[in-house]
Amino acid sequence: MPRYRLLIEYDGTPFVGWQIQGAGVSVQGTIATALAKLTGEIADVRGAGRTDSGVHATGQVAHVDLPRAYPEYVVREAINYHVRPMPVSVVDCAIVPDAFDARFSAIGRHYLYRMVNRRGPPVLDKNRVWWVAKPLDISAMIDAAPVLEGRHDFTTFRAAGCQAKSPVKTLDRFRVEHAGDELRIHVSARSFMHKQVRSMVGSLKLVGDGRWTKSDLKTALEAGDRTRCGPVPPPFGLYLTQVDYP
Repeated sequence: MPRYRLLIEYDGTPFVGWQIQGAGVSVQGTIATALAKLTGEIADVRGAGRTDSGVHATGQVAHVDLPRAYPEYVVREAINYHVRPMPVSVVDCAIVPDAFDARFSAIGRHYLYRMVNRRGPPVLDKNRVWWVAKPLDISAMIDAAPVLEGRHDFTTFRAAGCQAKSPVKTLDRFRVEHAGDELRIHVSARSFMHKQVRSMVGSLKLVGDGRWTKSDLKTALEAGDRTRCGPVPPPFGLYLTQVDYP
C-alpha cells in the first residue's frame, strides 16, 4: 500500500475541526470521503495538527495509505474534485516512504494568529481575523512576547482535558509583527498542547490592553496555574502555516 503525503489548505469556518468527531463535518472526514470515491475504500487520513473548529490552515500536512498506486496528480485532483463545495484544497501530493508519519515525524510546527486593531469591523477578513476595536499598546506586546520563548512548564496555557503527556514544551518563537492595523503573531515549536497558542495570544492581549505588564505575563507563565491565563481568543484568527520534517 503506497503512502502519500498531502499538503492541505482549508478554511476552518464550516468544520468541527480537523479530526473526525461524533457529529459535524471535519476536514479529516471530508478528505477521507473524497478518497473513497477514488479508491472505493474509506482511508485513514492522519494529520500533523489537530486544529480546532474554526481554525484555518495554509500548511497542514497529512499522510494516507491507499490500496494501490495512483499517480500523485491523480490523487491530488481526485480529492480536490470530490471535496467540493467544501473549502479544502490539496496543494501538493507526493509518494513517501512507509516510515513517514505526518504527526510523529514532524520536528516543527508553525502557527500564525492574526488580529485587526481598528474601530471599523473587518468585512473581507470576516472569520479570518480577531477584531479588537480598543486601541492596543502594540509596542508593549512586541516587547513582552519573547518572555514566553524557551523551555517552560506551560500549564497556565494548557486547556482542560488536554491529552499531552507533559506541559513542558520548548517554544522556539513567539513574536509580534505589526503592519498597518494588523498584528501578526508568529508561534513556532516542535509540538503544542490543546489551545496553547490561543491561550498565549489572549494573555498577550492583556499586555496590549494595559491590564498586564511584561512582568505579569512572566508571572502568569511561572505560576503553572490555568486560572492565571487570560481570556482565550476566537479560533478564526489562527492558522497552521507550516510543518517541518527532517
